[in-house]
Amino acid sequence: MQPDTRLDLERIRQARREISSVFRDTPQFQSPTLGGLLGCELVIKLETANPVGCFKGRGTEVAMARLARSSGPKAAVCASAGNLGQALAYSGRARGIAVSVIAGKGANAGKIERIRRLGGIVELVEGDIENARERARAIAADGKAFLIEDSENLDTCEGAATIGLELVEGVDRIDTVLLALGGGALATGVGHVFKTLAPRTEIVCIQPKGAPALALSWRARSVVTTESTDTIADGVAGRFPISEVLDDLLAVADHVPLVEEASIVEGMRMLYRNAALVTEPSAALGIAAMLEDPARYRGKRVATVICGANVLPDQFSGWMRN
Repeated sequence: MQPDTRLDLERIRQARREISSVFRDTPQFQSPTLGGLLGCELVIKLETANPVGCFKGRGTEVAMARLARSSGPKAAVCASAGNLGQALAYSGRARGIAVSVIAGKGANAGKIERIRRLGGIVELVEGDIENARERARAIAADGKAFLIEDSENLDTCEGAATIGLELVEGVDRIDTVLLALGGGALATGVGHVFKTLAPRTEIVCIQPKGAPALALSWRARSVVTTESTDTIADGVAGRFPISEVLDDLLAVADHVPLVEEASIVEGMRMLYRNAALVTEPSAALGIAAMLEDPARYRGKRVATVICGANVLPDQFSGWMRN
């Protein structure tokens, strides 16, 4: 039985057919060394070995394939801290769709440069991702561009959900899935698949303590906003949760912990030193959750989705020094 969300399993299966092979069937493997250190049987789902270094290409492929077939304008706009913008630029270019990306002036410079190299037009605004969202909505309001609102746009959720299909089909049993929680597409998409096909699997969605809005909303069962964010995990640093996304999250998430910045950094170090993986902070949230609550995962088969690797080299080197 499917959980009560906006998503649908058959549409998710159809979405898989819309996604380029460069984003599908990503590596998933046991990491005995890292699992041994964490006291569990650890399965890594690697979503970084693709042209944009993150999972978001799955959703933008679905959105741009459907836009290309529509009668509307062949242009799209999104707000992004970097990863969604790269993915949308890639998927739009492949289909002849013009892409504009709005970002805050403090966004990761490496991600912004890659958006431009992929053919996206970038506009930087004062403030953070929420200010960028306001500008993107204003641009789309005149009808000249289709708005891709990460997580609110169902294509982004159902594209991300195909990760869950691959895990369910490729791994015999998973006790717990650890998912980074930002806008909510990854968490609600993968969560929907597991609650439909493997309902005994625990769905754990993690946010940093410095960007807790959706986690606080899940706990309160109503939207909670925050004045600011303060975390190195820029990919999950939103302040204004979308109510429809919260409803989906309430239907699929079993546990939504908040983790410390030090645990995120240590998670990145462990992934690098024990699994040879370069990750951005958001991708280490699952390991951070295990470090802070080891008893919850001890002896279980745990899957963590490594959702992105777009990190500035100097920053990454600094975090690896200690």
